[in-house]
Amino acid sequence: MRSSLDLTRRGFLLSSAAALAAPPFALGQTKPHAASESFNPDVDVELVCKRDSVAILDGARTSVWRYAGNLLNGPANTLTNLPGSYLGPLMRFARGQKIRIRLRNELPERTITHWHGLHVPMEADGHPMSAIDPGETYVYEFEMRNRASFNFYHPHTHEATATQVYHGLAGGIVVEDDEERALGLPAGEYEIPLVLQDRSFDDNNQLAYWGGMHRDMFGFYGERILVNGRPDYQLEAASRAYRLRILNASNARIYKLRWDDGTPLTVIGVDGGLLEKPETRPYAMLAPGERLDLWADFSGRKAGSKLVMRSGEFDGLVPPMAQRMGGGGLIAGDDYPLFSVTVTREMSDSPKLPEKLSTFKHYRMEEIANRDRPRPIALSMRPMEVAINGRSYGHGDVMDIERAPVDTVQLFEIFHEHGGGMGMGGMGMGGMGMGGMSRGMMGGGMGMMGMMNMAHPIHLHGQQFEVLSRSYNGDDPDAYATIRDGLIDSGLKDTVLVAHGERIRIAKPFGDFKGRFMYHCHILEHEDMGMMREFSVE
Repeated sequence: MRSSLDLTRRGFLLSSAAALAAPPFALGQTKPHAASESFNPDVDVELVCKRDSVAILDGARTSVWRYAGNLLNGPANTLTNLPGSYLGPLMRFARGQKIRIRLRNELPERTITHWHGLHVPMEADGHPMSAIDPGETYVYEFEMRNRASFNFYHPHTHEATATQVYHGLAGGIVVEDDEERALGLPAGEYEIPLVLQDRSFDDNNQLAYWGGMHRDMFGFYGERILVNGRPDYQLEAASRAYRLRILNASNARIYKLRWDDGTPLTVIGVDGGLLEKPETRPYAMLAPGERLDLWADFSGRKAGSKLVMRSGEFDGLVPPMAQRMGGGGLIAGDDYPLFSVTVTREMSDSPKLPEKLSTFKHYRMEEIANRDRPRPIALSMRPMEVAINGRSYGHGDVMDIERAPVDTVQLFEIFHEHGGGMGMGGMGMGGMGMGGMSRGMMGGGMGMMGMMNMAHPIHLHGQQFEVLSRSYNGDDPDAYATIRDGLIDSGLKDTVLVAHGERIRIAKPFGDFKGRFMYHCHILEHEDMGMMREFSVE
């Protein structure tokens, strides 16, 4: 353990005694959004961002920031607290519900909350400009338009997302609909949310956020895995089928999920809900912000038998100079345990895995407005500088390629662009052509640029998108082979992992709502450094 903590980029110690100073905020701020008299919610929730302490490790309690929920009106199962956890309550909503959430800030700095994966208006999306001061309340009002899925809520505060999430502000959202209910999937005690995070602690059990500039450039890698806010997580199960809903809420760590005995994973859903049919994979990659829905069948296993979910070995996603950040045997890309399942009782009955799970819309090329001119999302890293399409985040700094007509479907191409310049002149800044991009740097590279060749999970706010194609043209196919079979592109997504050397094409709808919607790297330190932009939907 570390007995001392590094100063963070914004100059505070993340410890029990630290009163975090408000970050600089030069972008302006909207007025706190108030409740509307004309909006009649089916669900009314108060969500408080507050300081607290919890028992995570043996000994001293750990000071955290957390969401505390209070159900003012709505179904009794709307909020479920995770036992002994600093995580916010699991929220459960239904498609078509009208929802009001009153976010109150009792922290010593500004904050705002984003509903990661939900299709909501701009004023309900948690835009950084909506951040509220200590003591203020922001009221979200929206109708649930999502299909059944597992989503994520967390701060989206400019230059403070990484530290606020790391301090404990995170939670899950389950959305239900009639299509999913009709399947009779495992529910109640047999439906298990699993939130994966990595954390480090000092000698007094306080959260340690060390690494300085190195951390900011490559993301934070903790020394311990926490599941639902608990170390050494163990699930006691019956010998029957379970539904494991897994969320990667880590700042930067990518997981390669696999069972220790070689049992294949049965994947039934991803970010945007159920797949059309189950898929069997030897392992599954899970980047920050992504979710995975697994059918885990322990039928036929005897009482006392044990399975361990591990993160397997992989290469090519994290630069060598970043891999050694995680101590305690948690080197990025190595093999280590995540949680265990012990069968404690035997049962004879178990639900059957449906052959067909869901139906969702696939986009035909003739439906895509710019099918001949894809919009680029070019990712670049240089020492202490990260960018998308050659620019870091600045509210109001919207390029022509970031303006999208409402109620259209747009084609995007996501790729890595490294080197001394962005070659944006070839794009014409206002156009969408790909000329001028230096494709020669798409491979592994050498020297400092080679050290910058890391994967980025790219999250686009608003409606889920469809991955149309994924191609690899890098210079290390052996490394790519260690992750390739775990990249699941067959369902609807809102976050996609882009390995160095890959080009990914997505069809992204911009339906219903005008306004500014973010897109960014979900390595939270990268987001805070400016690897974030916004679309203007007009």
